Amino acid sequence: MPLKLAIVGRPNVGKSTLFNRLAGKKIALVDDQPGVTRDRKQADGRLASLPLILIDTAGYENVHDDSLQSRMRKQTELAIAEAEVALFLIDARVGVTIEDQSFAALLRRANIPVVLAANKAEGKAGRDGLNEAWELGFGEPVGLSAEHGEGMADLFAALREALGEDAFEKAMEEAEPDYTQFGGEDILDKLAHIDIDDQTLSDDDLVAAIEEADVDVEPEPVRPDKPIRLAIVGRPNAGKSTLINQLLQSDRLLTGPEAGITRDSISIDWEWEGRRIRLVDTAGLRRKARVQEKLERMSTGETIRSLKYADIVALVMDADEAMEKQDLQIAELTLREGRGIVLVISKWDLVKDPDAAAKHIRDLASRLMPNAGGAPVVFLSGLTGRNIEKLMPAVVSVYANWTARVKTGDLNRWLRHTVERHPPPSVHGKRIKPRYMAQMKARPPTFVLIASRGDQMPDQYKRYLVNGVRDAFDMNGVPIRLFVRQGKNPYADKAAQQRPSKRYKPKQ
Repeated sequence: MPLKLAIVGRPNVGKSTLFNRLAGKKIALVDDQPGVTRDRKQADGRLASLPLILIDTAGYENVHDDSLQSRMRKQTELAIAEAEVALFLIDARVGVTIEDQSFAALLRRANIPVVLAANKAEGKAGRDGLNEAWELGFGEPVGLSAEHGEGMADLFAALREALGEDAFEKAMEEAEPDYTQFGGEDILDKLAHIDIDDQTLSDDDLVAAIEEADVDVEPEPVRPDKPIRLAIVGRPNAGKSTLINQLLQSDRLLTGPEAGITRDSISIDWEWEGRRIRLVDTAGLRRKARVQEKLERMSTGETIRSLKYADIVALVMDADEAMEKQDLQIAELTLREGRGIVLVISKWDLVKDPDAAAKHIRDLASRLMPNAGGAPVVFLSGLTGRNIEKLMPAVVSVYANWTARVKTGDLNRWLRHTVERHPPPSVHGKRIKPRYMAQMKARPPTFVLIASRGDQMPDQYKRYLVNGVRDAFDMNGVPIRLFVRQGKNPYADKAAQQRPSKRYKPKQ
């Protein structure tokens, strides 16, 4: 395993900035105001050739009560307990404060190697603070600038000295993972060169490619190293973090009665019945008109980004306020991005008449979320664990639908039966004739239909075909994309050759 490094210190010393620097990308939210980070966040990183598992923590405040700051302190202490080395960060421009001294005493009791670094040490302004850091008793402080990337070589040397040669060499031996590539020629491979979003696509090329790819497609093998990415989204205070803590059976995430505790998206690797799962806790999404502060706009952007990169989205809704306008907008965004969706009704332990409430919510989902395509609805309580065992089977089922492949022969037999039973309507007195259908790709399932006068096919008939595919091949909870292309008229060239020329002949 790579070296597990916890970046710790009081608020607003630049921990998240350094975390992003070592991770090589902007993962954690960064702002000038203190207390932006609340949960501990984990990511892979690297310092020169040393692989790291980075843990970003909340600013440490010595508070022992039931407040949010006290709960944040406990999260930081848990991060120190699971780390192999602590990177203690202070602000060189401010110098050593009482909070720094208090935190230094905590680190001495932790019994792990500690590297002391003074951030914001660029220029003369940080020189005095760098000298003051000696009094904390952790040896020579490392002067660095997380914002500008200065002092990284000194930090590397300090980590090497703190670990000792044996532990350092062991950490350096950690190799890059060797991902196994799965082969297998299928329709997606054969049509990979075709962009079906391209409106200028030649129908001849498309038909030829589909005819060439007329094979029975086996389900795509699942890479054992690739987890299912499950994003937990919803409005503020819907119970998202509480739900994840219940799944993990630990207090991994910060929770409480306050709305909007989670600000950053937190990824957690987990295993459920042998399946690797990457849980992503997200900040609550409010209506756009209510999002005024810069930090909340950043949190909202991070949540939407997590949604776009997820495989499956669990939309968590409060049982008393389910199916509100904002919930519908989140579901619409999820499906528009091509993600599978599971509807989660939380705080079910507070509902007085569960049977009637469940029927009412299912009716609302069917009526207000027709694009969700029969997405499973799970009624649970993240606080008590009631019905929690029903969530992951629903997620895995939707993931199987999201990655499903339909055999070309089965698809076209269904198409012929469907068209015979309900043919497309005529347009301007001319019939639309569907000719051939094939699945172009999965994730989400995407199909292409070749039809004469395909460009004139009404949208309502396209929706009829999509719903028919979903019902026939059991693809509930996932968006289905259908592209209709117009086939070339085989008699067009012959008619053009036989048509008499209309050349202008001047009068004699």
